[in-house]
Amino acid sequence: MTAADSYGYDVNEGPPLQSTAASGPSAVELGDDVLRAEHLTKRFGPVTALIDVNLHLRRGEILGLIGDNGAGKSTLLKILCGFQQPDTGQIVLNGQPVTFRSVDHARSLGVDAVYQDLALINQLSVYHNMFLNRERVNGPLLNNRAMRRTSREYLNEMGVNIPSVDSLVASLSGGQRQAIAVARAVYSDAKILLLDEPLAAMGAKEVALILDLIRDLKRRGDVSIIVIAHNYGQVLEICDRVNLLQHGRITLDKHSPDTSVQELNDIVVAEYRRALEQRQQSA
Repeated sequence: MTAADSYGYDVNEGPPLQSTAASGPSAVELGDDVLRAEHLTKRFGPVTALIDVNLHLRRGEILGLIGDNGAGKSTLLKILCGFQQPDTGQIVLNGQPVTFRSVDHARSLGVDAVYQDLALINQLSVYHNMFLNRERVNGPLLNNRAMRRTSREYLNEMGVNIPSVDSLVASLSGGQRQAIAVARAVYSDAKILLLDEPLAAMGAKEVALILDLIRDLKRRGDVSIIVIAHNYGQVLEICDRVNLLQHGRITLDKHSPDTSVQELNDIVVAEYRRALEQRQQSA
């Protein structure tokens, strides 16, 4: 039996793309595309991480990016934020092709990423982390008063509850740290926010905090978000649309009201079964 027979499709072509447009009252009224990835491919030696990936993000939209470990999600995010360069394809930002030379370059154009490690310094206060690498100064000295006041105002505006902006980050919960990292990116005027597993390893209260923060950003309407996550229920709850990555390809693109946790689980379970059958047949 060939690989194509085992998987139900040619592994070189990938599984068929499933797509549908939202309709009726469930449709989300969003703006034009602010970000597009067109025919992205990325290889690491003999391993191909991404294969002809096409992705788009509309203004004010929250896009959920799901897939198994090793599917290519983090690689795609790193390309979209300028950390890595694709081997082929291009990124289109606000209708214009762009080559991100670095993370700082992408950030200067309004694209920022928040990773699982958050890039926070535990031994510094909340307000120092909020202004990390862009500190306010008064002559040769840090203007701590201004940074403290602005951090407090901005976190209150975003609904991020912490004991004090003077608290050390090390003393905060995982959800509070994640909220600070997201707030810092938004405060730096990010218009496209890429969140890598923002809900991983969190309890129910911390998850609720981050979900509420993402909903608040959605209501603001001036930030578009891509969320990498594994919990399909959470993805469908907060995202307007969901993309599924399998073996470096986007195999599903649906609006959240038009799919379900059951459908997503069925697709992934079917993939596991095909892989198991192929392994057993090749043993």
